[in-house]
Amino acid sequence: MVGCVGDIMLDHFVYGGVSRISPEAPIPVIRVDSQQSMLGGLGNVVRNLGALGCGIKVFSVTGDDPAGGEVGTLLQAVPGCETHLLGEAGRKTPVKVRYIAHGQQLLRADNESTQPISKESLDRLLERFEASVLGCSIVILSDYSKGTLSGDLAREFIRVARAQGKRVIVDPKGRDFTRYHSATLIKPNLKELGEATGLPVNDTAAQEAAARQLIELTNAEYILVTRGSTGMLLIPRDGQALEFSALAREVFEVSGAGDTVAAALAAALGSGAPIAEAVSIANIAAGIVVGKIGTAVVDRSEIVHEIEHQSALSASDKVLRPDEATERARIWKQMKLRIGLVFGAFDQVSVDDLALLEEARGHCDRLVIALQSDSAVEQAGLKAPVQDQRSRAYVLASMVFSDAVVVCDEQTVDKLLATLLPDVVAIVKSAGVRMDWPKGWTGKVIDLSLSRYATN
Repeated sequence: MVGCVGDIMLDHFVYGGVSRISPEAPIPVIRVDSQQSMLGGLGNVVRNLGALGCGIKVFSVTGDDPAGGEVGTLLQAVPGCETHLLGEAGRKTPVKVRYIAHGQQLLRADNESTQPISKESLDRLLERFEASVLGCSIVILSDYSKGTLSGDLAREFIRVARAQGKRVIVDPKGRDFTRYHSATLIKPNLKELGEATGLPVNDTAAQEAAARQLIELTNAEYILVTRGSTGMLLIPRDGQALEFSALAREVFEVSGAGDTVAAALAAALGSGAPIAEAVSIANIAAGIVVGKIGTAVVDRSEIVHEIEHQSALSASDKVLRPDEATERARIWKQMKLRIGLVFGAFDQVSVDDLALLEEARGHCDRLVIALQSDSAVEQAGLKAPVQDQRSRAYVLASMVFSDAVVVCDEQTVDKLLATLLPDVVAIVKSAGVRMDWPKGWTGKVIDLSLSRYATN
């Protein structure tokens, strides 16, 4: 469950064509063909979280106006979304109207209030937030300078969240980042980083220096700098900075990409991923969304597909340590994919081996091969393999049947089984396999014994 606090908006799109210039002024005349409204600002973060399958709690203030009502209706359509939306009299719900012709934006018109929300609205929203945040795994503050988090208001929400032990991600705005003191992670872009510190941000070293100044100012644990086509830079309070290269193959639209990054980051961290892995997932999501036309979202299947696409580029990326295989399996399980595990030596892969792997893969969506190490083959009393374990692992990783390969001795395969908890385990009884089945495991065991293994 992700708690979302900040400025929610209504993005309205007017689509049409242009065939003439107005006689009244040297401006194009757009012939309206269609119109569409969608959630913007914090609402775009919410849309992305919904697409990622997260539970969501939204806390925001709109105007007491038709646009605010439309925002509420759109929030109800987001799966898993619990809404705490206050309408403030005399306030305008931020509305951005974009006029688009032939794929080109001609004009944007903004109608909004930017003054801070009233003390009454703040007290009511904080009361709801404090009562609900305990059920959240992580909190996002999305600041668009429209009043919900203005001045010291952001600090109030951070204080409440941190008091209940919740990590806080901030998508910031403005020059005064001390307002976000004690946040877990602050995510400025390069322009925001430069404005907030007054320091140059021309290269990686300068960017790291500026980010470390922000850490001193805010006591944040991490600063994540989004750098467009250069990728991302993660600076921890303690430890070395990490760079993440941009992954977009073709860029159509960067609008809303920051919201996608914030959502993917929160989803990953909230589900227990380490910080570097969470940033890697957010970076993948950003690469996907900028390749889409318009303000789009990224769902889990697209991220998993991209991870697997990257893995397919190199067989070495499929040869994993047990902990890496466990983490990849966790993502597959979130996608509700069935995981299979097969154990064997697979020396000098034969037609029988291929038939076995094909059959094993037919019982699941993702197949992990627990490859017997050289010492494990010897301990099982089998003929010594012609190929060493490294060679056998790379051969298997290059095959379409395999999704991950882990070199295992008998103890490792037991641990792997206990942590993966696969839906299916394919075994070859004559291969000398001894499995220590985890207590309470309810998966299916299938026997794939073949004559080759009887004589191996």
